[in-house]
Amino acid sequence: MTNNISLSQRIDLLFELGTYMSQNSIEWMDAQDRAVGANAWFTPAHVSLAVENITDQFLQKDKLQQWLANYTLPNEAKTIGIVMAGNIPLVGFHDFLCGFLSGHHLLLKLSSKDEVLMKHLLDKLTEWEPDVANHVIIAERLNNCDAYIATGSNNTARYFEQYFGKYPHIIRKNRTSVAVLDSSETDEELTLLADDVYLYYGLGCRNVTQVCVPRDYDFARLLNIFNKHNEYADLNKYKNNYDYHLAIYLLNRIPYMSNESLLMVENDMPFSAVSVLHYKYYDNKAELITQLESSIDIQAIIGKSFVPFGDSQKPALSEYADGIDTMAFLCEL
Repeated sequence: MTNNISLSQRIDLLFELGTYMSQNSIEWMDAQDRAVGANAWFTPAHVSLAVENITDQFLQKDKLQQWLANYTLPNEAKTIGIVMAGNIPLVGFHDFLCGFLSGHHLLLKLSSKDEVLMKHLLDKLTEWEPDVANHVIIAERLNNCDAYIATGSNNTARYFEQYFGKYPHIIRKNRTSVAVLDSSETDEELTLLADDVYLYYGLGCRNVTQVCVPRDYDFARLLNIFNKHNEYADLNKYKNNYDYHLAIYLLNRIPYMSNESLLMVENDMPFSAVSVLHYKYYDNKAELITQLESSIDIQAIIGKSFVPFGDSQKPALSEYADGIDTMAFLCEL
């Protein structure tokens, strides 16, 4: 089985898609409005942010060519089933991108929480190149695939293992990100960290859900700077989480700190609930880094010498979810 669309054509199509996504045509803005209407966690600002990051990081022709130069693309096209998540806008786009550029035939199972934008973009690609419809298909059931890529929670991962385990696969579970602070951060850096914590309401695996700090850390300064995003408390679903967890902490007499939109509690777990940011103290920074870098739960570390503050939601093409090289997996089938 072969792919009738050449690699150069696929790159050109994706570059054209990036140009389209960067422009505010009526039909594209309508699709974004419909995506917001279909998911109460999506906002116009967050959809715009996701689109901007994808066009800047993934859909520039020079970046695509440099990235692809690291791989030997397969000669034979397989059928790849891809189960996409829906926690943030277009979160499954990178998997589609890898599959499309590798030349395989794709069956996409879209999340009901995030199907409007992907469907619209695939329709545009098919409008420009009708043969795309023969290679990328949206399906409810992913039967008879040669390999699978599935993203979900730790619970759904068990089902994915049951269904897809006998085939070549990438199955992703829950991951999150942490920040390492040492009190030397500037106000500007902490303002950028606020984006890493708050954007997408903290629902992404690249959102910072825990900060690691020295024992004399000035939390008052941090929370004051985090007031930048107090407007998040205006979203009912977010505010309901805030009120619920505040009540839990009060009832159980758990010490907490807060501004108007975020609760901070001491907790060694990197995962935190929506509206909650965990913190933990460290005494030896080197030991902390070793621990974080070896953890299967950590997607990204934010801080000096790591992912820069404010860049957690701007992964490059080669920054793969769960640290598994999706493109290499597809090329080696």
